[in-house]
Amino acid sequence: MSVNPNEKPGPDGTPEAEERPEPDKRPEPAPEPEAEEEPAAKPEQARTAEGAGSAPGAAVPAPGAAAGAGETPSGRRRLADALWPPRVTRAQLVVALLLACLGFGLAIQVSSTSEGSALRGARQEDLVRILDELDDRTQRLEDEKARLEKQRSELESSSDQAEEARRQTREKERQLGILAGTVAAEGPGITLTVTDPVGAVESDMLLDTIQELRAAGAEAIQVDGVRVVADSYFTGGGDDMRIDGTPVTAPYVFKVIGKPEDLEPALNIPGGVVQTLEKEQATATVERSAKIVVDALRPAKRPDYARSSSP
Repeated sequence: MSVNPNEKPGPDGTPEAEERPEPDKRPEPAPEPEAEEEPAAKPEQARTAEGAGSAPGAAVPAPGAAAGAGETPSGRRRLADALWPPRVTRAQLVVALLLACLGFGLAIQVSSTSEGSALRGARQEDLVRILDELDDRTQRLEDEKARLEKQRSELESSSDQAEEARRQTREKERQLGILAGTVAAEGPGITLTVTDPVGAVESDMLLDTIQELRAAGAEAIQVDGVRVVADSYFTGGGDDMRIDGTPVTAPYVFKVIGKPEDLEPALNIPGGVVQTLEKEQATATVERSAKIVVDALRPAKRPDYARSSSP
């Protein structure tokens, strides 16, 4: 047996095996975990990090955190944050209340101005005629005022005031008799003839005609031999038309004393008597005359309770 010179003898004389270093068997390093993306730093943390960065030895923020802190919210998010929850101040409530009142007032004004009007679609010549009629009414009132002032001056300047007072009283009695229908009257005016072939004319239509004529200045009115006064009434319609209980039949003939230039336009205004009757398939014709005789009379009626207060 050959002896290796490098081997050392053991205590029993046998050579000991030389200890050789074993090869370096280090454990393989474990795979490093993937770096998780750090959440974006909150604004407070970002500010703290920025403030700490100026101090010596402060930790530098991660690049991912810095990028996250610089991002801005989307437009929808900003709009949602601005609208909800609502933030209403007292000044905003006052402004909203004022705007609501203003809108309500404008709505009422628009509604009132947009309502149907008989004059809205009138022609220019119709509007001119209506204005002339208003001017004529004003003139009549001025004339009445001048007449009354003249009577007062005559009473004050007359040497025989008692005789002048009696004369004016007789004149006033004659005028009141015409209005009451107890005396006949004549003067310029118009004749209105209303034909009703289908019997559609009602009593309220004839009453509207009387009211329109009175508003235009009619002083005496007679319909088919019946004197129309302040307390006259219309009933029935068609074949059973009555005035103050007296039957009248079509065609209805109105004899009216007054200023013809005022009476005729009053009946022909847009939406007036003539147009209303034409809608009911009736016809109304107006004829001016220099002399109209109203001779239908009503009996003088003594009042039951009223008495004169003058001595």
